[in-house]
Amino acid sequence: MTATESPRVKFRLRRDVDGFRGFLGRAWGRWWVKTLAVLGGLAMIGILLIWLLIARDLPSVDNLRAYEPPLPTNVRGIDGTPIHSYARERRVELSYDEYPPLLVRAFLAAEDKTFFDHHGVDYPGIASAILINLRNSGRPVGASTITQQVAKNLLIGNEVSYLRKAKEAILAYRIEDTLTKQQILELYLNQIFLGRNAYGVAAASHAYFDKDLDELSLPQLAYLAILPKGPANYDPDRSTEKALKRRNFVLSEMQRNGFITPAQYQAAVVQPIGAVARQKPKFERVSGYFVEEVRRELIDKFGEAADKGRNPYSVYAGGLWVRTSLDNKLQTYAQDALRDGLLRYDRGRGWNGPIRHVEIADNNWLPALLNTNIGLDYTDWVAAIVTSVGGDSAGIGFANGRTGSLPRWGAQMPVRGTGGTAFAALQVGDIIAVAPEGGSYALRAIPKISGGMVIMEPSTGRVLAMQGGFDSRLQSFNRATQAMRQPGSTIKPIVYSAALEHGMTPASIIVDGPFCVYQGGRLGQKCFRNFGGGSGSGPHTMRWGIEQSRNLMTVRAAATTGMDKVVGLMDQMGVGKYPPYLAFALGAGETTVMRMVNAYSILENQGRAHSATLIDFVQDRHGKVIWPENWRACDRCNAPDWNGKAMPRPVVRGKQVLDAMTAYQMVHITEGVIQRGTATTLRDLDRPIFGKTGTSSGPTDVWFIGGTPQMIGGLYIGFDKPTSMGGYAQGGTLAAPIFKQFALKAYDGMEKLPFRAPAGIRMVRIDRASGKPVFGGWPGTDPKAGMIWEAFKPESEPRRSVKRASPEELAAQAQAAAVKARAAQAEQRSEQRRDTDFLQREGGIY
Repeated sequence: MTATESPRVKFRLRRDVDGFRGFLGRAWGRWWVKTLAVLGGLAMIGILLIWLLIARDLPSVDNLRAYEPPLPTNVRGIDGTPIHSYARERRVELSYDEYPPLLVRAFLAAEDKTFFDHHGVDYPGIASAILINLRNSGRPVGASTITQQVAKNLLIGNEVSYLRKAKEAILAYRIEDTLTKQQILELYLNQIFLGRNAYGVAAASHAYFDKDLDELSLPQLAYLAILPKGPANYDPDRSTEKALKRRNFVLSEMQRNGFITPAQYQAAVVQPIGAVARQKPKFERVSGYFVEEVRRELIDKFGEAADKGRNPYSVYAGGLWVRTSLDNKLQTYAQDALRDGLLRYDRGRGWNGPIRHVEIADNNWLPALLNTNIGLDYTDWVAAIVTSVGGDSAGIGFANGRTGSLPRWGAQMPVRGTGGTAFAALQVGDIIAVAPEGGSYALRAIPKISGGMVIMEPSTGRVLAMQGGFDSRLQSFNRATQAMRQPGSTIKPIVYSAALEHGMTPASIIVDGPFCVYQGGRLGQKCFRNFGGGSGSGPHTMRWGIEQSRNLMTVRAAATTGMDKVVGLMDQMGVGKYPPYLAFALGAGETTVMRMVNAYSILENQGRAHSATLIDFVQDRHGKVIWPENWRACDRCNAPDWNGKAMPRPVVRGKQVLDAMTAYQMVHITEGVIQRGTATTLRDLDRPIFGKTGTSSGPTDVWFIGGTPQMIGGLYIGFDKPTSMGGYAQGGTLAAPIFKQFALKAYDGMEKLPFRAPAGIRMVRIDRASGKPVFGGWPGTDPKAGMIWEAFKPESEPRRSVKRASPEELAAQAQAAAVKARAAQAEQRSEQRRDTDFLQREGGIY
């Protein structure tokens, strides 16, 4: 170093500061303090990021307090019997106290042993899962508590990611602050998916064991507890050994945690799973057309899905309880009668081909059959799929997985329209109807013809039964409400009711003869004719024209009345809106069976109309009636005894669309259709009954509508694509016998009630052929007797004619009268007594 160089020395001056500030300064100088500060800052930033990215947008846990899981809509019949349910998630909601304690312990052993000890998150379990996930790739291993599963299933969804797990943990912590442990378990056990379309353990109990929860054994409860891990992994049929191993593990955990004794464990582990075969929900086969019509009405009213809470009473999630007017016995009678009638007509016409054809891949025929959802419930008929076709037999398979054979001799019916035998026409993949016969199976033909039938209570409009075809699973189109068909002569009582409203009487004389009308330059002249041809038989009473269903008399009466008035009444009675053309007086306008049955109910109900209804009332999941609006229960309407006070009556509202006396006159006239007209096949039912047959042009459809004061029924049969049924087809020979088959069972034991006449009706003895009054005799019981009772409005009945005689004739009459005076007076007194007796019997009708 030279003399000129000076050393470079740096000095730092530090002034000691006293107090807290000085302490902070000295502390900051230490390295570990700086490290802690940095870590703390990073933690604060992490918390801020968690709040911004995760916690800020999490759903509110408070929603769980009022959470209501999606529940099916349950449908009941007229007597309260369950008949169907509409559901995409099969679930039965229970409270915590309703769950068996062993069931709760089984789920704790399987899913969350420390559930009652932690605060929503199992931290040791999370640490263990993180270590496993660091060593493994693929789907992360979870350590979700029951509380976290509730958060995932009800609030945030099933996304597979660490972010979702973080959300779960935060929400679980909040849930534990909001709900009790019992409330959390109740939510979990009600909503967890357990396979077989069962949500919640109560639904799973029925799906796997067809029992209520309180009927399950310990091993069965343990089996339900293994299903949350993956129902498909522990299927009792396909993965039996795996399911047994997992179930026994749960049982061992229950023993280790002191939930069961060693003896209970030893007895349980040797038991099989004992699950029933996978089955469709109950009631699926009951009243298919009726419950589908109810479903449509409910969807129109309340919506199909919950739509994020906008439809709280939705059909598939709202948990509605629906009381319908369906009478199961009547439904069975109507269904059987219509089906038998269709088969009678179709018998001997050959095989109509397969129900459907599907392709089978690698002989995997069972899924191909099940995916069609085709089934049959007619007597012993079953749906089958053709799996092979050999020389003398065809192999067939069934929906339950079993197989059988269809021998050549069991399929020898001809193929309709093409000829040859049905066996020769069979192909692999054909879905057919078969029935057991001779130790194997024989082919059955689903009728090509179809139809619809409705049974209604006339005093209320409630539909008691409905059948819209042969089988709802084969033909979903409901012909009772959706098929628009020409009613033929069943429209005539409404036409003649309009005539009665405008001056005619049942005894009015109408000419049964040629009737032509000029329809304008383009259409020219239209001439009507009776069924079967013929130019007519001369003048007859209105009654005779209805009983014998004479077309020429009908159009003449309609023309006299005015077609504007006739179609106006059709509209008021709900049949349809038609232009004022005479052809509509003969049933040319299209309508449905439901409308026609309701119109006839108006006639029986003395002109008062009620809308046809299938639903009596709808309750929400808590039992409150939500439809119809302003519904009121009828107090003591179902009381078993009478307390001597005024009888309770349900409120029945209706609109008067037809004069009560006119309606009764038409009912009284159409009783004659049964006694001596076109529906005499019903006469031996031996009870007051009215009705009318109908046959549309072609004939393409045949009808019968009618019934008693308690019940009105109606039906038609015909091809879906209007086709002639054959010249012999008539309502009286095809449709009326179907109604008779129904009525023989439906009316058995039912009180025989006469049709009630309104005040003012005058019952007069007349000659049936001429319509003139008859004196000095009484109508008998012979339906073809010349003298009958006829119903007239006041001052409209026919009167005795008086002829003015000459003085000589008057003297002779006076002399003859003097000789017979005493005898005549005695006869008159006797007849007056008989009049009095009759009036007493008829309740004062005169």
